[in-house]
Amino acid sequence: MADILVIDDDPGIRELMAQYLGSHGHSVDTAEDGLDMQRRMEARGSDYDLLILDVMIPGEDGLSIARRLAASTGPAIILLSAMGDDEDRIRGLDYGADDYLAKPCNPRELLSRVTAVLRRQGRATGGGRIAEFAGWTLDMVRRELRAPSGMVQTLTEGEFLLMRALLERPGEVLEREELLQQGSLRSQLSDDRSIDVQMSRLRRKLERGGDDVQLIRTVRNRGYRFDVPVAQH
Repeated sequence: MADILVIDDDPGIRELMAQYLGSHGHSVDTAEDGLDMQRRMEARGSDYDLLILDVMIPGEDGLSIARRLAASTGPAIILLSAMGDDEDRIRGLDYGADDYLAKPCNPRELLSRVTAVLRRQGRATGGGRIAEFAGWTLDMVRRELRAPSGMVQTLTEGEFLLMRALLERPGEVLEREELLQQGSLRSQLSDDRSIDVQMSRLRRKLERGGDDVQLIRTVRNRGYRFDVPVAQH
């Protein structure tokens, strides 16, 4: 599981990539150009593990961004371009990209390239696939939530994405607006009300399979906090 930022000026393409990578356990945000990318990186306060960067975006192009970030030891970069001949690919790699993929690309190939780049960067070691908390286990790959009793709870797409977001930052308050800004969640949740509905359903499933421990707390006028320690491996 990795933190990924997709930068593409085509909203359909970036949302498709965000949904597909998100469905395979990654946390994905999106940006439409270099300025939007910079805003998201600054707001985040920490580096993404990987950028998936279209070469032909408005303003500063992807090649220039790749060269600039490579010089500052930034995140790993996969360049995407409709120009897929050898010369373009070699130029992209020379500019500091870790991989180069021609558009349109098969989502399964993109996922394979993402996995390979993260492995080479030492950022994908198989960790973070299993989360354990208060006797519960969540398999991030199989999306299997197992109660202390051994009973398996089935999660919808929205419930799984919310659960994953909470488990990634236990003890922190996740504001509703922040949840709505995450690319993978944005496709499932349209507003504050939809977040509250999904969170209520998730809580009921946790209550059915566990004891009296309150795992998810509502922080008034802000959002939600996961209230027990989480171990990921």
